[in-house]
Amino acid sequence: MTALSYRYVALTDTGLRRSTNQDSGYASNRLLVIADGMGGAAAGDLASSETMHIIRQLDRELDVDAMGALGQAVISANTRLGELIADDPAVEGMGTTLDALLWDGEKFAVAHLGDSRVYRLRERSLTQISTDHTFVQSLVDEGKITRDEARVHPHRSLLLRALLGRDDNEADLSWLQPMLGDRYLLCSDGLTDMINDDVIARALASETIDMAATELVRLALEAGGYDNVTVVVAEFVEKSAEPDPHLSSADGQPQLVGAAASQARPRTGTGSGGTSTAPTPFDPEELRYAPRPPSRLRWLRWAVVLVVLGAILGVSGAAAYSWSQRQFFVAAQDGKVTVFRGVRADIPGMTLQHVEQMTNVELTTLPAFRRKQVEDGIEAPSKADALKTVEQLDEFAVKPNPTPTPTPNPTPTKPSASPTKTKATVSTAVETEATWRR
Repeated sequence: MTALSYRYVALTDTGLRRSTNQDSGYASNRLLVIADGMGGAAAGDLASSETMHIIRQLDRELDVDAMGALGQAVISANTRLGELIADDPAVEGMGTTLDALLWDGEKFAVAHLGDSRVYRLRERSLTQISTDHTFVQSLVDEGKITRDEARVHPHRSLLLRALLGRDDNEADLSWLQPMLGDRYLLCSDGLTDMINDDVIARALASETIDMAATELVRLALEAGGYDNVTVVVAEFVEKSAEPDPHLSSADGQPQLVGAAASQARPRTGTGSGGTSTAPTPFDPEELRYAPRPPSRLRWLRWAVVLVVLGAILGVSGAAAYSWSQRQFFVAAQDGKVTVFRGVRADIPGMTLQHVEQMTNVELTTLPAFRRKQVEDGIEAPSKADALKTVEQLDEFAVKPNPTPTPTPNPTPTKPSASPTKTKATVSTAVETEATWRR
């Protein structure tokens, strides 16, 4: 069997609609990782970067089983998120997806959690290795919708499992055996939500993996770039092959991109060099924010600023309220699945949610995880989508079997006074009993 190694590249882009990058990517000759942070203001970038900093400590010579080491690293990362949430409740709700491939010299140990994906291109045939941990994927698995319908489903981003700092979401662990010429792609949903598998396959088959990574990101941006898009690509070659000087991995150094790269941390792996103690060069741009002597009219400017801010907040508040009343969500009310108009938010002196339609679906008839989804609230872009969600929930509801109505006893007949008929009845009963005994 030919000894194998692989070349690698990691690339990310914030996208066209996001102001920050909450994805983190990592590639080295031992480890491939991608983490897509979630939580928005609740620090999705913190979740993905902290997870990445723990997982990439595996980028070293291991004296233990790769699968066991990877599984323990995932547990450690989850524990770390739990500690961050306990220390700062403001980040409650943050989490991250995770795909990690750890090379032991012969095969990959794989950990998967969430809806980031792992693909394999073998002889120009693309295969999705991972299975999305999403609500729509569960509908696909149950045959309720097709894969094409899943791509445009209003709840396609609803995760059922992710790394959240709790102990109720375990990663899928498996082995993966590569072959010479295989190309592997780890990507966030910022790619797969924008382009389909056929387009991914053509781009992944580009002349080099660096070209493939660039093409994948470019196609995602051209398709809309609604989310951060991150790709990690690896290509298997003979272990004795010389490094390709035209590739970014020719220097053998790990590549760290995205949210994790923006935080100062000690490096791990073969490229570890510690933190730099050199002084930070002077940045001329700092002059633009240098302090200036206070002006005599400073108080007047502040008054104008406050008036303008008040007007902006008033207009923005009215627009925000108007927008909120065009939103819908499905939640629980008096033990029933109910469609609400508005958004779930507690603002003193203001109600942003109203019952739009109460359904006949009892909350207690739903399976436990569906009931939890309803209790947490399921958002919908329109009333029609909300009612469709209710129909889907109704399909999961356990319908009670009806209790049969007892048949009333007939009016008893008064016994006959005829001694002859009584004897005949007794005689018949005796004969019947005798027949059964024979």
